[in-house]
Amino acid sequence: MAHTFAELVIGGVLFAPFLTYLAVALIMILALRPLLHAVGFAKMFSHAAIAEMSLFVTVLGLLILLI
Repeated sequence: MAHTFAELVIGGVLFAPFLTYLAVALIMILALRPLLHAVGFAKMFSHAAIAEMSLFVTVLGLLILLI
């Protein structure tokens, strides 16, 4: 059965691309949250959590389109 997506095999275990996206998402959230708090991102919006998650979704969507 041929797969239409790129595959990564580590130690005999097949990883689909969504695991790579999950890892990128976790790294991005862990890296960007302190940066957003340092620049005062929360003070710019009335609902800071929604704005922050919208930013994360936008960046992840752009990464998916580029990769």
